[in-house]
Amino acid sequence: MGSTTPAIRKGAAQGTGTHRRGAVVAALMLAMALAALDATIVSTAVPQIVGDLGGFSVFSWLFSGYLLAVTVTLPVYGKLSDTFGRKPVLVTGAAVFLLGSLLCAGAWNMAALIAFRIVQGLGGGALQGTVQTLAADLYPLAERPKIQSRLSTVWAVSAVAGPGLGGVLAAYADWRWIFLVNLPIGAAALWLVVRHLHEPQREKPESPENAAHARVDWAGALAVFACGGVLLTALVQGGVAWPWLSAPSLTLFGTGLALVAVVVVVERRAAQPIIPGWVWRRRTIAAVNLALGALGLLMVAPSVFLPTYAQSVLGLAPVAAGFVLSVWTLSWPVSAALSQHVYRRIGFRDTALLGIGVATLVLCAFPLLPYPGSWWQPTLLMLLLGAALGLFQLPLIVGVQSTVGWSERGTTTASVLFCRQTGQTLGASLFGAVANGVLAARLGGAGDLDSVTRALDAGTAPEATRHAIADAVHAVYLGAAAAAALAFLVLLLVAPRRFPVREE
Repeated sequence: MGSTTPAIRKGAAQGTGTHRRGAVVAALMLAMALAALDATIVSTAVPQIVGDLGGFSVFSWLFSGYLLAVTVTLPVYGKLSDTFGRKPVLVTGAAVFLLGSLLCAGAWNMAALIAFRIVQGLGGGALQGTVQTLAADLYPLAERPKIQSRLSTVWAVSAVAGPGLGGVLAAYADWRWIFLVNLPIGAAALWLVVRHLHEPQREKPESPENAAHARVDWAGALAVFACGGVLLTALVQGGVAWPWLSAPSLTLFGTGLALVAVVVVVERRAAQPIIPGWVWRRRTIAAVNLALGALGLLMVAPSVFLPTYAQSVLGLAPVAAGFVLSVWTLSWPVSAALSQHVYRRIGFRDTALLGIGVATLVLCAFPLLPYPGSWWQPTLLMLLLGAALGLFQLPLIVGVQSTVGWSERGTTTASVLFCRQTGQTLGASLFGAVANGVLAARLGGAGDLDSVTRALDAGTAPEATRHAIADAVHAVYLGAAAAAALAFLVLLLVAPRRFPVREE
């Protein structure tokens, strides 16, 4: 890749930079752990937080505000990392994240805590996107599965351990320690990055062409942030805070669509747009974006609805229900690490097709489980699903990052992560509506999934309610299977059979 290849790789090739690269990888894993933990660690501490600060009616924004900020900033940080380098973006993002953590620990009411969670999210977007981009910068194509499988393992372990760690800190210390624990971890990651990550000097804008390349499209960044924030808020709150066809919902969607037009106009006029048109004009990148958007959508089915199914239908305790879900985090990174042996033989696209094809069959099998069934049946399906998705996701990420040079890798990686995050937001809203619709049909229009499961916990709901919940979750899994089938068709019809990998 010429002079744009990070200097750290050259040192590693000579044997002098091996320790340095290992230190940077450790920093990336710590940063990924921060981002992954903070998406889940707050969940089990909500009763203590609400008991201390109040604001029960708006506590869901502790999660929504953080995820919204992460999602809408991903494209901005991706473009900034391509313009100014990975290191300044990662250091700035980590500092903002730690500032948000410190502010969250000192929050005096729920409104302040929500605002500070959004500050955390503004830094979290830099952590997620830049870590994935640096992983591709540090390793050549042949070695990228190693670092990606490590990051997948960190994410999986953090996602599983987050709720438990949050509960322990809230019960035996204080809920504020949920945020304070980020400080030493983040400080260690920052120190390792500042000390050991050395990137090549960027060219100074001596000519008008170079000046245009270094110019930041702040108008586009603001438009993307506003558009994404409005539309994602409409999806997150629709059917929860207000009905889908209510005035607030229609106003937000209308405003969001108007802002989409603004983004298109602003980005077409920008010299260096935040979301460049080539992200969607290149078949490979467009196909991966759409496929991983479908992945984000289908992941909602197990991660959100399986614990409810395990507790309400199978009668498992919360810990056992968590185990049923967590097994896919065991098979996912193992499958991802082994996927290189498959895609080196049949290619990135066909490996991903194999993975998502198996995932479609597994998701279709879930509604065929007997009622009430045994715990090992959904556990086996989740183990298979994790293996299939590991075979699907990692080849696409490694493959698409290998089709671009250093100066486009941050934007490409951010677009992929943005689509996956958006898919998760859409899936939560869509599948929530599906589950509540099935419950209403089975129970004569009485209640939604949350109220029905609370009645079951209190022992006041009849057996028919358990059947209704099983039917609702089965419908959600069929929707997830449809999303998987959509990803299969996108890769089959849009993606080239052989990704145009650049020589390194």
